[in-house]
Amino acid sequence: MAFAILRGSGDRSPEELEKIAKDINLKVRTDVGAFCSLIGCLFVNRLPKTRSGKILRGTIRSICNAQPYKPPATIDDPSALDLIK
Repeated sequence: MAFAILRGSGDRSPEELEKIAKDINLKVRTDVGAFCSLIGCLFVNRLPKTRSGKILRGTIRSICNAQPYKPPATIDDPSALDLIK
């Protein structure tokens, strides 16, 4: 699963977003290997981060796998986890 933040302003059409998602998947397959494929690509406005700026990959992974998780005390913006849910 990929979570992407798009640069620039303005709304993009669903066709444009689909093309961007396909390009991201192709990039993953090219750089990592043909065995690797994304199950989806979600476009979000922000990602959950700690105060030090580290992205909470383990917490995001738990949310995606429907596993229990505990938001860390150092999270900068807890509402960003709701976007991932």
